Amino acid sequence: MHLPAPAELLYALLLISIVLVVIVVLRPGITNSREGKMLAFLAFLILPVLCMFWGASEHIDRSKQTQFCLSCHVMEAYGKSLYVDDPSYVPAAHFQNHRIPVDEACYTCHTDYAMYGGIRAKMQGLQHIYVQYLGTIPNPIKLYTPYNNRECLHCHLGARSFESNPIHVALLDSIKSNQTSCITSGCHDTVHNVANQKNVKFWSPAQ
Repeated sequence: MHLPAPAELLYALLLISIVLVVIVVLRPGITNSREGKMLAFLAFLILPVLCMFWGASEHIDRSKQTQFCLSCHVMEAYGKSLYVDDPSYVPAAHFQNHRIPVDEACYTCHTDYAMYGGIRAKMQGLQHIYVQYLGTIPNPIKLYTPYNNRECLHCHLGARSFESNPIHVALLDSIKSNQTSCITSGCHDTVHNVANQKNVKFWSPAQ
């Protein structure tokens, strides 16, 4: 049995809301009855609020997809960097070896960013939209704040390969406190490196 996708259900609910609003507007006399007042309350308040929250939830969930992040032209180079054939490129090594979910690659490594973190992060996500359509896109693109080791430790802390490394063991306290950055301390400092893409070889996954 095929069930409608959540987006299809949302569109159906939105259509029902519009139909009910039109009915009440064209026939205001129906609000004279108790049932008519309930219908108007449903049409003008309950269903629109439900559609708004459901739509926001659907959008935020969709924005976790790698495909969504790379749909902006300015992010194409960052998507291409995931296929660099060089294990020293941190995002590429994680993406190609499925150390992260490939369908949510950007979200997995930037969970405190854009729409995924707290209220401040969500407001920054709205700022991305403003800059994309109305503002000036910075060149080069930079994170709002330095990358937090916490995002690396979500997965690596407790992993045998991480904790058996003598360098990690010696620096563990400073890594946890962000005094020693995972990506700018000379350890894993080759990240997307989009400025150097003309000089690298790319990996092509088997079709």
